Amino acid sequence: MTLHPNIIKLTKVNSIIKKKKSQQPLLSEEINFMVDGYTSENIMDDIMSDWIKAIYDNGMNKDEILSYTKAMLFSGITLDFSYLDGYVIDKHSTGGVGDKVSLILGPILAACGYHVPMIAGRGLEYTGGTIDKLESIPGYNAFLSIENFKKNVEKIGISIMSQTDDICPADKKIYELRDRTKMVASFPLICGSIMSKKIAEGIEGLILDIKVGNGAFMKEISDGKKLGTLLKSVGELYGIKVYPCYTNMDQPLGDYAGLWCEVLESIECLKGNGPEDLMNVIYYLIEKAFYLSGINFNLDEIKGIINDGSALNKFFDMVIAHGGLIKTFEDSKINAPLYKEKIFSIDTGFISFMDTELIGLVLSDLCGRHGNSTNALDPSAGIKFHKKNGNYVDKDDLVMEYFCSNKSNFDNCKYRLQKSFHVQSEYVFKKELIYK
Repeated sequence: MTLHPNIIKLTKVNSIIKKKKSQQPLLSEEINFMVDGYTSENIMDDIMSDWIKAIYDNGMNKDEILSYTKAMLFSGITLDFSYLDGYVIDKHSTGGVGDKVSLILGPILAACGYHVPMIAGRGLEYTGGTIDKLESIPGYNAFLSIENFKKNVEKIGISIMSQTDDICPADKKIYELRDRTKMVASFPLICGSIMSKKIAEGIEGLILDIKVGNGAFMKEISDGKKLGTLLKSVGELYGIKVYPCYTNMDQPLGDYAGLWCEVLESIECLKGNGPEDLMNVIYYLIEKAFYLSGINFNLDEIKGIINDGSALNKFFDMVIAHGGLIKTFEDSKINAPLYKEKIFSIDTGFISFMDTELIGLVLSDLCGRHGNSTNALDPSAGIKFHKKNGNYVDKDDLVMEYFCSNKSNFDNCKYRLQKSFHVQSEYVFKKELIYK
């Protein structure tokens, strides 16, 4: 009796999943079979979830990770910017709350003469996504053709777009599946997702901002450094210089977390009005970008590029090239939230702890993600932080306020945000923002 081809494929799939569940290393052709099968829709979500869960639970060795990254990379095309005069570089964050660094750092690097082709992602679980934030700008098109993306990088110096069916389509599908199934915090899956996109961009250098803390996927610095070492080794195999940086995510970064509110805060940063913690991270990452490209770093020169408007103009030029309407940045009615609520301290003392993961989960609900990255998001949603770790508060002092335009998303957030920070009588020394 001859078995039907679908039965043969299902038998092979089950065998591969069983092999990984028993902690046996997979062959390159087995990994390719799973990735290609899912990308071509010959393997369904529920079966692919089983395979991803097996990786999530049992990990992968270095050879498997390299094969997984390669399978994702060659599921689409790769770009080549070797003909450009300036240094081609990108930055990637492993995810945090209030992390709008890409929107600020990219334009600054472009104003310094770098070329920044950035393929960014959406939010995962409780962390924000660069594309979600940019799409809160009326008219912004995150799905450019490859030709237009390359033209923006050449002429403006920066373009930030989402994955398309051209670049790493396998990662795009698996990325969304990992988000829906809550299987994000896995070194092999994170490495394959990040490095496939970055290698496909055709960059020379990559700055990694690996977040560590209660609001990051890596809770401990030791885990962050393991991931950084792994990402660096994979990038260097493809000829990319990689500099892993480690920054603290025990509290939200900057004064705002959300969608439109983070875009507006980014613009203030590019005007020279950014909050200290956010700008310190940006200056540090720029310093390492200069190091990779062999250029001496001068902080005063970077501040000069911000103060003279060069970096902000690069951001505006990019937004316009993507179809965005920059006049909306001056219109207070655009993305104005319908509902607002304030959170006050019920104690007197110093803020000793912020549950950043909880804050991120509340923010995800405010935005309307609800564990599904395909939902239409509420661009008006966000949280403003008036106090953070180490700050003194009196009873009834304003700590944060939250807002959005969807009543059902807005309800039931107050209790969770009230529980998202602790106040104690003794002064609390804040952790270092940057692990050097």
